[in-house]
Amino acid sequence: MTGAHLASSLVDRGLSAAEQPAKASLYDLALAAWREQHDRPPEHAWWVPGRLEVFGKHTDYAGGRTIVAAVPRGFAFLAGHRDDDVVCIVDARSGDRVTIQRGATGGAFTGWRHYTEVVFGRLARNFPGAMLGAQIVFASDLPRASGMSSSSALVVGLATALARLWELPDRSAWIRNIRGCADLASYFACIENGLTFGTLIGDAGVGTHGGSEDHAAMLCAQPKRLSGYAFVPMRHLDDVIVPTAWQFVVASSGVTAEKTGGAQEAYNRLAEAVRVLLHLWNADHERQTSLADAVSSAPPAAATLLEAVNRSAVPGWTSNALADRLEHFVREDGRVSEALEAFRNADAGRIGVLAVASQQDAERLLGNQIAETTSLARLARKAGAFAACGFGAGFGGSVWALVEAEAAGEFAARWLAAYRAEYPTAVRSVTFVATPGPALTQLSP
Repeated sequence: MTGAHLASSLVDRGLSAAEQPAKASLYDLALAAWREQHDRPPEHAWWVPGRLEVFGKHTDYAGGRTIVAAVPRGFAFLAGHRDDDVVCIVDARSGDRVTIQRGATGGAFTGWRHYTEVVFGRLARNFPGAMLGAQIVFASDLPRASGMSSSSALVVGLATALARLWELPDRSAWIRNIRGCADLASYFACIENGLTFGTLIGDAGVGTHGGSEDHAAMLCAQPKRLSGYAFVPMRHLDDVIVPTAWQFVVASSGVTAEKTGGAQEAYNRLAEAVRVLLHLWNADHERQTSLADAVSSAPPAAATLLEAVNRSAVPGWTSNALADRLEHFVREDGRVSEALEAFRNADAGRIGVLAVASQQDAERLLGNQIAETTSLARLARKAGAFAACGFGAGFGGSVWALVEAEAAGEFAARWLAAYRAEYPTAVRSVTFVATPGPALTQLSP
């Protein structure tokens, strides 16, 4: 097993050939760290991509729709058994590690280590007696906390490795609850947000109240395609090929989109507003399980709910804040079907109009954009992109741009230079060409 071999296999599965040298280096980094930790070669290797959200900001946990793809950056994972009952996980790039033993009670870790603790704890509780010693090494070229869901990619990779090493797919509880890609993505999302999935009981999760669009992209996306999904429950809507004349370019703002501290509170408040809106609907109407079901239950449902919002008195909420959240959901959810059709018809003008509206609504109604992401979207259009929009949880993060494919590399350089001219301290910002790549891919038996 070599980095070159693993990268070549990944290209065979649909990753852009331009990414092969970088992925060979990434797997070489992981393999070198593995050899420092273990005297046997790894038994398994995987690729876990980051996520590109094209349309569908904060719609998934409300039962709405999104358009997503897998980006060509992500995590290289290696895994194998140990002879003891310890799970040891190593970040090859930093050298940081975490070890967890059977019976660990939790609460001791912060940062990325906290995610390992959450994944370990949930799987151990949902599948008692399954734990075996495990060695896991990962290396990532995905910009951290950049809106491309590095945290969810870490959860997916860890859960995938432990499930394989512990032989969880052979267990009756797994077979009863997880019947395909959508179920697997939904369960991994529930590991992260703490919700119960089927008979697999939930817990506190990592502390964020998000949905499952990230996991849908990471587990179910297809190379060179955009995928439409609806949620609560997750279901696949459609796939569309990205026109060959177009290319996505992604720019990270360099501003950390952390889901911790104050940013986590702001992120969770957007999800809490959805729960408040659904409660207001269910108080006077036939009960619905999601905001999407509520507003689609009858033609005037959204207007009826807005009337309830305007006469409500919910502690901690103004009617204006709830009205903005409702308007954003209805408008953003509605763009998804339009955008899928526009991509199918290679209608660049329509995609551009939808992207401008999505960006403006995120700034005005959702309130999750910052000056840097707003500037990146503006600068992308000024530099020649026919569409550009911020994506991800917000409060930092990244922006995607669509350009003519032949100009993508040159555009990426000009876009980054223009951005750094406005924000000289944004030294962590990067741009890269983002041809949609493969989802979670096992590169070994």
